[in-house]
Amino acid sequence: MLPVFSLGRLNSSNEKDDGRILQRYKRGWMWNQFFLLEEYTGNDNQYVGKLHSNMDRGDGNVKYILTGEGVGSLFLIDENSGDIHATKRLDREERAIYTLHATVVDKRTNETLEADTEFNIKIHDINDNEPKFSKDLYFASVPEMSDVGTSVIQVTATDADDQTYGNSAKLVYSILQGQPYFSVDSDNGTIRTALPNMDRETKENYQVVIQAKDMAGQMGGLSGTTTVSITLSDENDSPPRFANHTFRLSTLESAEVGAAIGRIKANDADVGRNAEMQYSIVDRDGQDMFTIISDQNTQEGVIRVKKQLDYEKQRTYSFKVEVTNTYLDPRFMYSPNPPFKDDAMVRVTIEDVDEPPVFSRNPYIIEVHEDTAAGSFVGVVSARDPDADNNSVKYSIDRHTDLERLFNIDSVNGTITTLKGLDREMSKWHNISVVATEISNPRQTTRVPVFIKVLDVNDNAPEFAMYYETFVCENVQSGQLIQTISAVDTDEPLVGHKFVFSISSSNPNFTIVDNEDNTARILTRRAGFSRREMNTYLLPVVISDNDYPIQSSTSTLTVNVCACDSRGNMQSCNTEALLSAGLSTGALVAILLCVIILLMIVVLFAALRRQQRKKEPLIISKEDVRDNVVSYNDEGGGEEDTQAFDIGTLRNPEVMDANKLRRDIIPEMLFPFQRTSPIKDNADVREFIHGRLHENDSDPTAPPYDSLATYAYEGSGSLAESLSSLESGCVEGDQEYDYLSNWGPPFKKLADMYIGKDTARET
Repeated sequence: MLPVFSLGRLNSSNEKDDGRILQRYKRGWMWNQFFLLEEYTGNDNQYVGKLHSNMDRGDGNVKYILTGEGVGSLFLIDENSGDIHATKRLDREERAIYTLHATVVDKRTNETLEADTEFNIKIHDINDNEPKFSKDLYFASVPEMSDVGTSVIQVTATDADDQTYGNSAKLVYSILQGQPYFSVDSDNGTIRTALPNMDRETKENYQVVIQAKDMAGQMGGLSGTTTVSITLSDENDSPPRFANHTFRLSTLESAEVGAAIGRIKANDADVGRNAEMQYSIVDRDGQDMFTIISDQNTQEGVIRVKKQLDYEKQRTYSFKVEVTNTYLDPRFMYSPNPPFKDDAMVRVTIEDVDEPPVFSRNPYIIEVHEDTAAGSFVGVVSARDPDADNNSVKYSIDRHTDLERLFNIDSVNGTITTLKGLDREMSKWHNISVVATEISNPRQTTRVPVFIKVLDVNDNAPEFAMYYETFVCENVQSGQLIQTISAVDTDEPLVGHKFVFSISSSNPNFTIVDNEDNTARILTRRAGFSRREMNTYLLPVVISDNDYPIQSSTSTLTVNVCACDSRGNMQSCNTEALLSAGLSTGALVAILLCVIILLMIVVLFAALRRQQRKKEPLIISKEDVRDNVVSYNDEGGGEEDTQAFDIGTLRNPEVMDANKLRRDIIPEMLFPFQRTSPIKDNADVREFIHGRLHENDSDPTAPPYDSLATYAYEGSGSLAESLSSLESGCVEGDQEYDYLSNWGPPFKKLADMYIGKDTARET
C-alpha cells in the first residue's frame, strides 16, 4: 500500500466568561515516509506516492506544490492529484535518501492552505553489488613447521549494498583453492594453517583463492574472489650434511704457514642465516698441524697450514672435521630428527720438494776478544740438507755484509776465522750473513745472520775527559783548589772504571788529591805566583786504571798564571798586557811610526821594481804601422826555435844588428805561377814590387818568406789615364775603347758596352 499524506482539521470551541466562542484549528497532515525501490526497469515513470490534504474538497481548487532535491529532474508531482512519480532509475549506492518539501495552495487566490512540510523519499536496496576485495593479489608468509591454526593473513571484502536492510551486504568467506594446507574464517576472512609440519624445503610457495559471497552465502548471492600468495619462511629445521664423508687433499711440504691447501663443503637445505655453518677439527693430530675456517660467502671449510710441514717426518695426516650450524633453534635441537651436526674424514698427503739447507740455529751469536790475531778461531756454523738425499753443503760469507773482509769461513766445515785484528773501540758488533748452498743444486741456498760480539780487552789507557783551561792567581794561597779533573777510558771493564791520579811528589808548586770517584783535585803547594817569573806551568798528571793489564797515561795540564782580584776572579792572563804596562806612551808611538815608515819604503821599492819590469812597445813609430802589419800562418817552435828568426827583434827593432843575415830558407816553387800582365808597359809598378821584394829578402828582421806582404801603389799613370769625367777636356766621341778588349775577361763587359756604342754611332 502506498503511503499517503492526509490532512485533517479538528474544531473545538471553548466558552469564556464573556460568552464568546473561541475556535482552534489543528493541521491535518498525516506523516508517512515514502519508499522507492532502486534500479527500476519499467518503461513508465515509477510511482512514488500521493500527497493529500484535508483542505482538498475534490473541487479542483487545491494545488500541490513540490520542492526540494531532484524536483523537476528526478521527481514530478501532479498539482491537482498530488501523485508523485520518479522519472529516472535510481541507485541507492549513489544516494539513499532524498528530502523534499510539500505545500498546498488555493488556485484561485493563491493562498497557502497548508504550510511547507518536509518529508523523505528513501531508496530501498536490492542486491545489485557483488563483494569486492581491496587487492586482487595478496602476499603473506608464515614460518614453516607452524602449528595448525597459525594465523597467516586476514583478507576482507566490502559490499556496496545496504548493510541494514536484508542480507544484500552480509558476506561469507570460503576457500576455493589452497586446501588442505590452509583454511579461512567464514566471518572475518582470516587465513590459517590447516596442516602441521609444513616444510619449506618440500614446498615453499602456495597460491590460495578466497571467495566472499553476499546474501549470507545463499544461492543467488553475488560473490568476489582474490588470490593470496603464501610463502613458508625458513626456520633452522634442517641440519648440515656432508654429501661425501671422505675428503682427500694434497700439498707440498714447502707450503707456508697459513696457506690454504683445500676446501670441503657441507650442504644445508635452509637459507640465509639459518644456512650458515662453522667447521672444526676434532682430532688432535689435525689440530696441531692444520686449522679450518668458514668462508662466509660460499659456506665452505678452508683448511690451512698451522705449522711447517716436513715430508721427511710425516707424509700423511688424517683427521675428522665436524660441521654445525652457526645459529641453532632450540625448538628443533631435541626433535626426533638426527642431531644438528655432521662429520667427515679428511686425509692430507704431503708431497716432497727439494728443500734448501737448514741451519742448526737461527741466528748465531758468537763472542770473540778484541786484538785477536788474524786467522784466529771465531766460531762454527752448521747446516744440513733436510731432504732424504742429505746432499753435501758448502758455506760462504755474503761479502756485502763484510765489506772490510774481517772474517773468513771454511766452505766445508763452516768454521769462521778472522782475517784481520778486531778492535772493540772501532766496532762492538759485526753482523755478517753466512750462506749455505747445496753442492748438487746451487739454486738451493739458505742464509743465516751471525752476530759477532767483540769482547773488551784493557788495551786503552785513560785520559782527560776534556780539555781544561786552568789558571792560578798570583795572590793565591797555599792549598787552594785550582781545578777538578776527571778521566775517560774507551774500554769497558766488567766491574766498572776505577782511575788513580798522581803527580810527581817533588813538584814544588802543585799537589793532587784523589777523590776516589774517578775525579781528582789540583791544589797549590805554595802561595804567591808571578807572571814575570813564569806565566805558564805544565803539570804532568799520571792516570791509571784498575783492569788487567793496568794501563796508564800521562796527560799534561796547562796552568796559566793570571792577575785576580781580592775575591779570586780572573782579570788578565796575557803577558802582552804585562809588557805594555812597562812602556811609556811616547815609546809606543815611536815604535808605531817606525813600523809605518818601513811599510812605506817597502811599497815604494816594489813600485819601482814593477816600473822597471814594464815591457817596451813592439812598434816605436806610428808611421811604420802600415808596413809592419803582416798576416802569416806559420806555427813556430816557440822561444827555443832560433833557426827561423830572432824573436828579440820583434820586441825592439832598434837594437837589430845591421849586418845580421836571414836564417830562414828561401822556398822553392815547383810550379811557379805566371800571370800575363794586362798592360805590357808597366815598368814603374814592376820596379816598385821588385824593390820591395829585395828589401824583404835582405832584411833579417822581416817575416818568413811564406808570409803575405801587401803594398798599395797607384803608379805614375796608365794608358786609360783617369776614368773620372772630372777635369776631362775631351768629349765622348773623341775616346777610343778598343784597348779594353785587351784587358782580359774582367773588362769584357765594359769593352762590349763602349765598342758597341762606337759602332752604332758610325752606322
